[in-house]
Amino acid sequence: MNEYENHNPDVLSCLASLSNDEVFTPPSLVNEMLNHLPMDIWSNPNIKFLDPCCKSGVFLREIAKRLIIGLENVYPDLQERINHICKEQLYGIAITELTALLSRRSLYCSKHANGEYSICSDGFSEEGNIFFEPCKHTWDHNRCTFCGANYDNYGRASDLESHAYIFIHVLKPEELFEMKFDVIIGNPPYQISDGGNNASAKPIYQLFVNQSKKLNPRFLTMIIPSRWFSGGKGLDTFRADMLNDKHIRRIVDHTDSKDCFPGVDIAGGVCYFLWDRDNPGDCLFTNYLNGSDRTIQCDLSEFETFIRYPEGIEIVRKVKKIFKDYMDARISSRKPFGLATNAPVSEYGELSVRYNKGLAKINSSDVITNRNLIDRWKVIISYVSAEHAGQPDKNGQWKILSVIEILPPGTVCTETYLLAGVFEDKEEAINLASYLKTKFVRFLVAQIASTQHITKSSFSFVPIVDFKKSWTDEELYLMTGLDDVEIKFIDTIIRPFEEE
Repeated sequence: MNEYENHNPDVLSCLASLSNDEVFTPPSLVNEMLNHLPMDIWSNPNIKFLDPCCKSGVFLREIAKRLIIGLENVYPDLQERINHICKEQLYGIAITELTALLSRRSLYCSKHANGEYSICSDGFSEEGNIFFEPCKHTWDHNRCTFCGANYDNYGRASDLESHAYIFIHVLKPEELFEMKFDVIIGNPPYQISDGGNNASAKPIYQLFVNQSKKLNPRFLTMIIPSRWFSGGKGLDTFRADMLNDKHIRRIVDHTDSKDCFPGVDIAGGVCYFLWDRDNPGDCLFTNYLNGSDRTIQCDLSEFETFIRYPEGIEIVRKVKKIFKDYMDARISSRKPFGLATNAPVSEYGELSVRYNKGLAKINSSDVITNRNLIDRWKVIISYVSAEHAGQPDKNGQWKILSVIEILPPGTVCTETYLLAGVFEDKEEAINLASYLKTKFVRFLVAQIASTQHITKSSFSFVPIVDFKKSWTDEELYLMTGLDDVEIKFIDTIIRPFEEE
């Protein structure tokens, strides 16, 4: 017998993802999530499950497999058991017509629930309990009022997929099904184009979470990008709601998204959570990093952003015991001099300008903000992190901050960079630059900068120190009282700074 004769892969573990925002969920990951639900639900014939964002149907299929075993004593006849499970317990809303067919094939073993080869013996329509209803965006000034989609990208003919997911395009999701659900589970679409520059996109996964909470299930569990911990466009309110929600009892976080979705790079990693309606309390949090895991019981609301590494939580606590003022108050917003990336640089002009291709000249009249800073010493940092935020290097380390430079008087920069500090004295600028290059500082930035963009808020844990002197990691570790384990952890995940 050759090695292939016994190989019978699960087809749902072999599917390629539709895109980075519509990712098929491997069966193994689904079962990890299901393992966090109470065991007694698998033997309860009255529990109702809903996947509001079906793609492959894998969630409903894996639930059905567990119920088939758990309900054997309730329905000894296998066919009667299957009929009951499929008709009375499992429900889904597909995100497209194609995924509706795929989901029915996964659950009913037929693209039609009442098809010749369906596992359900009778009493079903073609769609069964997995339905797809074409839905239109509701446009207001070129934006969808429900999901924020841009008309230029999604104002399409009726025969084309609009990606207007019905579950998040209704005010009252309870009217889609006239019943109460005990468990809502799924892997929602992650983002949708908002028509901004450089293929800009806005997250929508939080809309699925919020709509699900409106249905008030006993349990809600979804896998979503982890960037909500600290960053992400339009996620401030969602983050605050999640961190202050005592019903979030379990979070499992993967720093590298490929741990969950092989071959798929999602900036900032992914996590799944368990929301328990009837048992509020602290959250049991697990982070997976570089093949190891660490778990803590924590209050999610301790900080305004969530720190994913337990070691990081203790380090930030030690920093906050000593310092009151932080660098987010000094870091500039985007376009510190009002110069866009494509500013009119040339070989001529009164001022030097640092832009993404190096140094050039620019006319003084083109600088429209912070003109009073032109003749001072400036420290700039890159707006974009050193590498894609979801991916460390081959050693599992992040660089964080790809450019840290000192600009002399008479030099400005485009929006590719942020101002980290402005000084009359060159020596203080040198000291700030060396401070920013320490592993200590870049580790603290990494606790917030979960995406590839660096912003003011990324420095909320970086203390302001005396820049009349230079600083080393050893001095900073000693000042904040870090122990050997914490120092080793910083060394493990932060690369030494190398000038580019």
